[in-house]
Amino acid sequence: MSGSATYQTIEQSTPISVLSVDDHEIVRQGMAFLLLPFEDIEVVGSARSGSEALEMCEELQPDVVLMDMVMPEMDGPIVTQAIKERFPDVQVLVLTSFYDETLVSRAMQAGAIGYLLKGVSIDELAEGIRSAYAGKSVMAQEAMQALVRASQTGRGVGDDLSEREREVLALLVEGKTNNQIAEELVISLPTVKTHLRNIYGKLGVANRAEAASLAVRRNLVPPA
Repeated sequence: MSGSATYQTIEQSTPISVLSVDDHEIVRQGMAFLLLPFEDIEVVGSARSGSEALEMCEELQPDVVLMDMVMPEMDGPIVTQAIKERFPDVQVLVLTSFYDETLVSRAMQAGAIGYLLKGVSIDELAEGIRSAYAGKSVMAQEAMQALVRASQTGRGVGDDLSEREREVLALLVEGKTNNQIAEELVISLPTVKTHLRNIYGKLGVANRAEAASLAVRRNLVPPA
């Protein structure tokens, strides 16, 4: 069991509808099974990726989304922000194994209402879902400590970019293609794509245009 939190128990006539988002099938299946005993909670669907999560939010209109943080293509904070922009009434509750400072900060900035770790008991998870549905924030102790550390260090967006990621970002701002970046930095094309995914994740953006715009606004790269 990881951490502790205060929860708000609520009563309502219809079950709280939950969408589980995780790229591991066994986690998605297990979540639906473990929550079966709770009559006030119903897992209405599961998504294996960010794009699938957005489609299912449109189709199912869940009350609460259980969101993993580390997934391919779009990570949890990016998906969370997209969900909150398109479906503001949907509450996103993070359920993940990761609680580093940057990830926790990005998730909360993206609009997540809470941050739980996969080590919680099923009863704690059920209470967390009820709290999220009621609009009450719930945080694992480790996640709360990570937020405190982040505030104490004053870390800002882009501060955690590596030197190589800053080089890739600078070339992206110049309008270079992936092939051109690979050629200039003498790295492979798959490596460029990996750096870009990491950059998007750390900056909380979804594409090249957003990354370039944010980099210019925040002075993350040297002026041309």
